Amino acid sequence: MITPTALNAQPDLWQRELARAIHEPEVLIQTLGLPDTLLAPARAAAQDFPLRVTRHYLGLIRHGDPDDPLLRQVLPIGAERQKVPGFVADPVGDLAAQAGNGIVHKYHGRALLITTGACAIHCRYCFRRHYPYAEDNALRHLQGALRQLRDMPEISEVILSGGDPLSLSDRRLQGLLEALASIPHLRRLRIHTRLPIVLPERITPALTHLLRVGRLSTSLVLHANHPHELTPALGERLSSLRSAGITLLNQSVLLRGVNDSAQTLVALSEGLFDLGILPYYLHLLDPVAGAAHFEVSEKTALDLHEAVHALLPGYLVPRLVREVSGNPGKRPVCR
Repeated sequence: MITPTALNAQPDLWQRELARAIHEPEVLIQTLGLPDTLLAPARAAAQDFPLRVTRHYLGLIRHGDPDDPLLRQVLPIGAERQKVPGFVADPVGDLAAQAGNGIVHKYHGRALLITTGACAIHCRYCFRRHYPYAEDNALRHLQGALRQLRDMPEISEVILSGGDPLSLSDRRLQGLLEALASIPHLRRLRIHTRLPIVLPERITPALTHLLRVGRLSTSLVLHANHPHELTPALGERLSSLRSAGITLLNQSVLLRGVNDSAQTLVALSEGLFDLGILPYYLHLLDPVAGAAHFEVSEKTALDLHEAVHALLPGYLVPRLVREVSGNPGKRPVCR
């Protein structure tokens, strides 16, 4: 059982930082000294998918550089409003895989819980930028979701996703994790999160304790796309999770103008490993409406992956994959 003392250690520092996130395009552009010509397109695109970026992440972006690879991931631009054939609201078939009560069931032995629609940062390529979170949320239907999981003995692993599950308070996470641990056939817990990358303060002693004491074998799957996102502050925070026996993995998305070079991908893999994180997946872009300008062709992706493989040992090369609606798993991309 998790003690109140553990959960009260530094209870709100990360929440205060989260509340200070930037939402206004003019603040982002003025703070970074960017051209005023970016403002009108940013305002227009933010009407469809709001801007949100933490102060920590803002501090990693090069001042005055409209082509900075981190800026490209968060700045709304006019290209998002262009309709491109094949780019749709539900690119990976999440809606067809809804099992009710916030459960998405695509793959054998695994079930994904949509825990929240909240994120610390709004990535402009997000494949769930159009997802109906208000209608499908496991925490709003928690007892129903738990009953459903108990009736699915073939499920051995639960994946917490969203939104970002680490945007939930420790107390809400505690209730959820303890409830999941009470289901006998569950063995593994996976948490998909970008929050430690954009707000390292989220990794607190209380969270580490919460993840360490549970019965389920726990993995944290982070989402870093560029080596500039890997900071000493992140490394210091993650060290406590490694010491607690939490498996740390990373999945990236291959994005035009962000990480579509072999040198960048090599630096990312080496930087991840230096922090105790194993490169796991390199995803081709999910074709979500509003993100076509990030697309890297499959041929280019294969060329980049081969170049990275020639420069790194195999364990540092993430698997190049694509998610295809209706497939029984991630589809490897190969020649």
